[in-house]
Amino acid sequence: MNNKPEAAEDDNSDRYTVPGLERGLRLLCEFSRHEKTLSAPELAKRLDVPRSTVFRLLTTLERMGFVERSESGRDYRLGMAVLRLGFEYLASLELTEIGRPLLERLRDVIGHSTTLVVRDGRSIVYVAKSVVQTPFVSSVNVGTRLPAHATVLGRVLLEDLTLPQLRELYPEEHLQSYTEHTPATVLDLFNMVQQDRERGYVLEEGFFERGISTVAAPVRDRSGKVVAALGATIPGPHIAAAQMERIVQEVCANAAEMSRLLDHAPEQGAQVVNMFQR
Repeated sequence: MNNKPEAAEDDNSDRYTVPGLERGLRLLCEFSRHEKTLSAPELAKRLDVPRSTVFRLLTTLERMGFVERSESGRDYRLGMAVLRLGFEYLASLELTEIGRPLLERLRDVIGHSTTLVVRDGRSIVYVAKSVVQTPFVSSVNVGTRLPAHATVLGRVLLEDLTLPQLRELYPEEHLQSYTEHTPATVLDLFNMVQQDRERGYVLEEGFFERGISTVAAPVRDRSGKVVAALGATIPGPHIAAAQMERIVQEVCANAAEMSRLLDHAPEQGAQVVNMFQR
């Protein structure tokens, strides 16, 4: 008798799939920061389903608050229920529970806003933030997504990737440029993050946004994998060396403390390279 356990498992998986729920979730995923509003005909075309099906899905999602009509009345956009669900997810992460008090403590010590980010594919996502009340107003909030390869925090989150893994993540010949500091190719990016890894932290002035300095260090879990980046944002292109050295030390110390709380045990003898003593 020829048994096919894998096939049987796939059959069971298909048996318990709810097509309507799958379509509804796929519909929600069609919205993005670049396409904030979509019409029912466009959604029907993208999902390859009848317009009547899309209409029923939209009616259900609208009633539950996951989508809402735009001012025109013809198009739809994501509703507050999606945002509420996203915040509940972020708040449920162990990272945010452990990281929030550390961010607040670091903010009070250095006098600058602090953030915690994770990587989602080619993007970084802000999952926690502790701000200082200053005239400087940042457009970055919890849930904001930015390109990993073009940001200081993203470079930290890419440290574990090998060159083949980076090429798989960025198959294009040239990376999208945001400033003159953005690495032009995957090889440039790989060499940059390897230097970051050796140093133990990243400090850049105006790397993604002019007039802003960022310090970031990796947060590692029990396996040694980088699971988050902890950073500080300093609204000024040039910071006194003594002040910046203190900020770097505090960011690295808090990232190490968070890693310890995630059961990470650093290799014996591992230490942060201090660029100010070179």
